[in-house]
Amino acid sequence: MKYLTVILACFTLLISGCGKDNKGTGESTTPGYTATAYFDSLYNQDNLEIAAKHATPRLARVMRSYGTAKQFTRNLVNMQFDQVTIELDMTNQSLREQYGDSAKINMVFTGMLRGEQVDDMRSVQLLRKKGKWYVDKINPDPFAR
Repeated sequence: MKYLTVILACFTLLISGCGKDNKGTGESTTPGYTATAYFDSLYNQDNLEIAAKHATPRLARVMRSYGTAKQFTRNLVNMQFDQVTIELDMTNQSLREQYGDSAKINMVFTGMLRGEQVDDMRSVQLLRKKGKWYVDKINPDPFAR
């Protein structure tokens, strides 16, 4: 299990890059890339402003009202991590739906909180405006009770 965690952490580092200029490759125009960059900004970079650039103006206003990334993720997203690996859930094609200018993607979060492993899932709704994808809404875990 630790081996898998190390591999996933390395994969996340490769996706996020080494510098502050968070530019990806040709995949940056996909809704999955935007959703991953959004949550990476919140959890791994702890930067609310970078995350707000990946959100719709309405969601960005709500995010800024919380003041910090930690406050926003604790209160509105209802997930906390000390460190986390973020993945797209590609187990079933119907989990990632993209129709025209909107998309719905399931994200899987595997991380540590106070020394214990935490696994969680969120469904993210995205909108495309002028060719760029933006996170519009974060839904609770679709498989929770």
